[in-house]
Amino acid sequence: MENVDYIIVGDGYAALFLAHQLHKHQKSFRIFSEGRKSASQVSAGIINPVVLKKFTTFWKAQEQIDFLRNTLSEIESYTGSNYFVNENVHRIFHDERERELWLKKSENEDLRLFLSQEFESVEGVKNPFQTGVVMQSGRLNVKSFFVDLLNYFKNQGNLIQEKFNHSSLKNENYKDFTFQNIVFCEGMGVLENPFFSFIPIQPNKGHHLTVKLSKPLSQKFTLKKKHFLFPLENGNYYYGGTYDREQHHHKIDESAKEQLIRGLSEFYPDDFEIEQIEFGFRPTVKDRRPIIGNHPSFPNYYVFNGLGARGILNGCFFSKELFEHIENGKSLDLEVDLKRFL
Repeated sequence: MENVDYIIVGDGYAALFLAHQLHKHQKSFRIFSEGRKSASQVSAGIINPVVLKKFTTFWKAQEQIDFLRNTLSEIESYTGSNYFVNENVHRIFHDERERELWLKKSENEDLRLFLSQEFESVEGVKNPFQTGVVMQSGRLNVKSFFVDLLNYFKNQGNLIQEKFNHSSLKNENYKDFTFQNIVFCEGMGVLENPFFSFIPIQPNKGHHLTVKLSKPLSQKFTLKKKHFLFPLENGNYYYGGTYDREQHHHKIDESAKEQLIRGLSEFYPDDFEIEQIEFGFRPTVKDRRPIIGNHPSFPNYYVFNGLGARGILNGCFFSKELFEHIENGKSLDLEVDLKRFL
């Protein structure tokens, strides 16, 4: 039997940011990765401190942005790459009223560091009312982040590429392993977890397109109107993603595809070709807070889930909160504690 401090079940943002905390603090661990593309791995990777529909911010936004930048620098020290793409989000205004609302909101103390008061016009797209720039925004190079980290942990002997079998889990033993703690970071897979299937996770299906623009844009930043548009490394563009809490089947929804085509056509005036369409299921919670904590009957069984549409920021920030809770007894914030559902 091999003894480890932690077993991590899952391979999305929650799992890998927690693995970083364990690696940083020299804890022994194994990640069980099924090898399928999770919602995290097909996400846009947008890092954005502003709710761009209402021009508001959210809980702990500045803390999460600062902590993410620091964490990505730490990860760079052993992978050799920085995955933060420093390209701001430009929000295309629908009308004059939105411009005025943006300016008004930019004077608020909690938004003045995020909403630029200088508007910009963007060439190559329809933006008669200009765009507002979200300061401190950017995006993660999602593909490289997952490829590099999973390869790194594989080379370190921390990655086990197989589906986790819950029925083989007996107290602090799993197959050939004994462990101190086990953390389930399974996203929607938690619904099949016999220990944590009771948590109120709701699937939110999101589609996105990979497109080739007939006239590529000269600017290197993210455009947002209904959805996000940004350049990929191969000359294509990412456009997405949709939000759908009703459709749970594992097929492409034609209605979502049409929604994306209409959305892009609304501000991009030239032809484009769809190269690929993908979808994933975001694990969301009604109160828009992650779910973190231990099982009431198995104190060293933990869940880390419900990251929602802000998977990068939530996954990064709360991985440290969970680590300090387990290792140092630090209390979890009541807004994220699993106990709120018990």
